[in-house]
Amino acid sequence: MTVDRITSATLRAMKRRREPIVSLTCYDAAFCHLLEQAGVDVLLVGDSLGMVLQGQPSTVAVSLEHMVYHTACVSRVGKRALVLADMPFLSYATAERALQAAERLMAEGGAGMVKLEGGAAVLQTVGLLTRFGVPVCGHLGLLPQSVHQIGGYRYQGRDDAGAARIRADALALQEAGASLLVLECVPAELAAALSAELETPVIGIGAGSGTDGQVLVLHDMLGLTPGRSPRFSRNFMADADSVSQAVAAYVAEVRSRAFPGPEQTLA
Repeated sequence: MTVDRITSATLRAMKRRREPIVSLTCYDAAFCHLLEQAGVDVLLVGDSLGMVLQGQPSTVAVSLEHMVYHTACVSRVGKRALVLADMPFLSYATAERALQAAERLMAEGGAGMVKLEGGAAVLQTVGLLTRFGVPVCGHLGLLPQSVHQIGGYRYQGRDDAGAARIRADALALQEAGASLLVLECVPAELAAALSAELETPVIGIGAGSGTDGQVLVLHDMLGLTPGRSPRFSRNFMADADSVSQAVAAYVAEVRSRAFPGPEQTLA
């Protein structure tokens, strides 16, 4: 039996039906099988692998080679979920580099969509990639690749000026052709308002339950991250007997909008 692959068109249809989109990070074949069986819609091959797999202090050290390798590990066995690959730090600093990186992530890695961080600074790049047939996911709010510039992992858009800037960037990314948008660590009210305003589906992380979907770092939701977990995450293994059961619980709670709850949400 043939299974239809989830695409950007699928995600837009889910948004229209108000059906929450479930996403988790994924870096290898074994977890790809497990997450697809649980019904995860979007497998984000995130540059977060630098921190959870490589032990790096941030995502900055992750190379394009790393991203192509891990994207291929996932896409090689994936059947249904959309494979979304992060474009690593400075891989889209110029138009030429962006096209080369997207080509490698899609042609060699098998990604169905690529993700890049930023607003006004990347609009021309988003437009260029989409004109050449590359589906693009934007990323606003907390930008992990810019952590050294912004001075740490902090919530964004908490004042009027910051919220207005995020809204303007979100609308501009949609106009430039972005097929999907990730909002990270922004107030729930702002994220919900943008999700209602945009035609582009919005996936939140630390952005409340009013977005069109949710994403977490797999290792965070399985309680495998050393030290204190992000406040927006939750250890689903705490009440589960197996990894499969924990992922199934996450999927069910995102679908029902039970997760994130008030304790994971910045008002």
